[in-house]
Amino acid sequence: MPSPDAGPVPSGTTQAVARLAALPGVSTATGVAAAAEYGQTTGRVLPVLPELAGMLPGGGLRRGSTIAVRGVTSLLFALLAEATSAGSWAAVVGVPDLGVVAAGEFGVEVDRLALVPRPGAELAAVTAALLDGMDLVAVGPPAGLAGSQTARRLSARARHRGAVLLSLGAWPGADVELRGEPGRWSGLEGGSGRLRERAVRVLVSGRGSAARPARTELLLPAIGGRTAVLERAPSSAADGPWAVAGAL
Repeated sequence: MPSPDAGPVPSGTTQAVARLAALPGVSTATGVAAAAEYGQTTGRVLPVLPELAGMLPGGGLRRGSTIAVRGVTSLLFALLAEATSAGSWAAVVGVPDLGVVAAGEFGVEVDRLALVPRPGAELAAVTAALLDGMDLVAVGPPAGLAGSQTARRLSARARHRGAVLLSLGAWPGADVELRGEPGRWSGLEGGSGRLRERAVRVLVSGRGSAARPARTELLLPAIGGRTAVLERAPSSAADGPWAVAGAL
């Protein structure tokens, strides 16, 4: 049963969980609930790609935190990649057009990714249920939750359960906000070719150790489908070209 410290669960939880249990990905995740609980007590920070570590307090995804991801979905994939590859379970709720193939190309272990694309009115109930057994839970654009007490209760639930709540959009009281500003794609030459990489400026803000705003330039994706850090060439103007500093 949910702890009172996590706040009341939204109505419809029983029916939502029953429907959730019928999904192959979620039923499989339920079978590793004990392992997830063990992980919550042995590792308080879930790993991220080296290119992202410097953007986050503690160098990773701190269990119990809420992180808002805005601007580009590829940034969410990059955040999930290392943790799922290391054995963590993740779920994405309310994103019906999520590209599973694209997630895999970014390094997400899709066998450890449960999808609930259209939870409808049960968005809050489904998210609460997943926070009980998953390491990471990403919620689609939370138009109906932003600024609400329900959103705060879900963040409290994530803290109590030791899960990481990721919001694809603004979230009240988020510990960290990562806002991606996509730049140009490259790869087309003379009007032909393939789009191979895209520059993204990521603005980082938040509370506590993340209170001081910072900025990082990344390739999302880089050549090969993963992530690379960019550095401005010393002689370039403020908005000039970027040079690749490292890639997976």
